[in-house]
Amino acid sequence: MAGSQAPAPSASRQLTAEGFVESAGVVIFTEALDRTCLLHYRERDEWLLPKGRRNCGESRHEAALREAKEETGYSCRLLPVTMSTRAPPAGEQDTALPDEARPQTHLTDPFSLTLRDLGGGRGLKLVWWFVAVASETDPPSAAEAAFTPRFFSCREALERLTFASDRQTLQRAIDIATTAPYQAQVKPRSRTLSPFTQ
Repeated sequence: MAGSQAPAPSASRQLTAEGFVESAGVVIFTEALDRTCLLHYRERDEWLLPKGRRNCGESRHEAALREAKEETGYSCRLLPVTMSTRAPPAGEQDTALPDEARPQTHLTDPFSLTLRDLGGGRGLKLVWWFVAVASETDPPSAAEAAFTPRFFSCREALERLTFASDRQTLQRAIDIATTAPYQAQVKPRSRTLSPFTQ
């Protein structure tokens, strides 16, 4: 019938730009992948992972690295990891490729997505999560005044995080970052960058 339209799938939810905010976060490891950085939000006595809103025109990974630098003071780089993803391989042209998860290597894509209803009609918050390592050659700059960054062993970091969703995110990052293909990249822990060993 002319002019007829198919209904949207029942699970669909359409949001315009006013209805959501997009953020990017990062799990920061040392080069040895044995310690990770948390933020102490002193006003509320909360332990958090670094994250913040993406700016207009900024890519997600750029936002994640910028927020890491602003909130912790550390320059970081994304860590290539092996993980299962439903995204097709780079350069894939097979349009019949099934939409299913498959392992991919050397990825710096987001490994997780947090969806949070902001309540009160304020819409939805999306947080894309990346895995990164802190530079052990660039001296750290001052962190944002509200936060105190601190490195912990991965086990202690999991215990200290305030929110369950952050613990789930960190555990997934640990599982991905410490897979066998990347152990060859691991460097001995620096003895000169003292914040990593405190």
